[in-house]
Amino acid sequence: MSVSVQKVVVVGQGYVGLPLAIRVVEAGHNVVGIDVDEMRVKRLAAGESFAEDVTSPRLLAALNSGRYFLSIDYADAAGFDVCVITVPTPLKNGAPDLSFVESAAQAVAPHLRADATVILESTTYPCTTEHVVRPLLEAHSGLRAGKDFFLGYSPERIDPGNPTWRLENTPKVVSGIDDASLQHVQDFYSDVVDRTVPVSSPRTAELTKLLENTFRHVNIALVNELAMFCRPLGIDIWEVIDAASTKPFGFMRFLPGPGVGGHCLPIDPSYLSWQVKQALQHDFRFVSLANDINSHMPDHVVLRVARGLNARRKPVNGSQILVLGLAYKRNTGDIRESPSVAVAQGLQKLGAHVLAVEPYVDPSQLPQDILCVDLTEEQVASADAVVVATDHDDFDYAMVERVADYVFDACNRCRSGVAERL
Repeated sequence: MSVSVQKVVVVGQGYVGLPLAIRVVEAGHNVVGIDVDEMRVKRLAAGESFAEDVTSPRLLAALNSGRYFLSIDYADAAGFDVCVITVPTPLKNGAPDLSFVESAAQAVAPHLRADATVILESTTYPCTTEHVVRPLLEAHSGLRAGKDFFLGYSPERIDPGNPTWRLENTPKVVSGIDDASLQHVQDFYSDVVDRTVPVSSPRTAELTKLLENTFRHVNIALVNELAMFCRPLGIDIWEVIDAASTKPFGFMRFLPGPGVGGHCLPIDPSYLSWQVKQALQHDFRFVSLANDINSHMPDHVVLRVARGLNARRKPVNGSQILVLGLAYKRNTGDIRESPSVAVAQGLQKLGAHVLAVEPYVDPSQLPQDILCVDLTEEQVASADAVVVATDHDDFDYAMVERVADYVFDACNRCRSGVAERL
């Protein structure tokens, strides 16, 4: 573990970069958090956190320590000891978009000095650190990785809103392009997490992250497809999962829902399938199938709601539908790739008047075409259907079941037997 205070630059102050920056401050280091979103930087500098894993008091404590500085200017990275890149890696036309990673590497490189360490955390396909980031750093700094500076990869494992597994107590996979780089990367993270897990190369660490998310993606697709089949067979999928979960070995519990969202599951497995196709000219059939099933779950929910209304002699067109939750995950404000938004918009396309209740998402991030309201008995009573799309704990499910004319629950939160469940 390091014994001296270091200057650490964290590029990207989103759901990954912000918790890391705060934790590094708490470990006693000086941190410059760089983000190209000027409004985000201003809000964070004012002590306003958007991430569930970083409360506003915790953010304020970091700011008041004098060791956390926010900036939109890469010039403030000058003289860094460690730089961690945590920028987005979205898909563009079905292919990985590394433009944010490339821009960050190019911007950091002029401020790279001898014996500094650069770490990529952004999720990506194997060999990105060595074949994309390394050449950019070397070309724009005049230094050589492994000779003049250290370079490695450590995949993020942030699970927003998880009260049990946080950044500091989740094992951290670490890697370097050579033994010295691995040692420097491991030393840095040993200050901020309880346990590091070294692996042999950055490409191994990069694939580790993709395996973790592909595993979840495929298994969620399995239970989603089972959910579609169980109802026609007269079987309760939730009862089946509860029963299977009693097996103490050989089974892991995954739950169906309206689809998958966030930055990871809808995107990361596609990085893996894209590289397999590019490098080996093979299709990754499990990922393709999982993508197909999970991406169509919002359509399945819309169809089920339409059928439920039809059974009550009500058309979707003209009906008022109240959607509970627009975030992709319970008790978080993250709306990226949210299937709940896709459900709401799918109902709108069929002519429904859709209202939503979303207490967690920043109003500036909400879709402009969906009106958000408070969850009241009046709103529930006036709706032709209430759809539980994201199961926030704040919702009064008992009231919804008592007052609503028709409830479709995609998350298994309504237990009285009144609601129609996925």
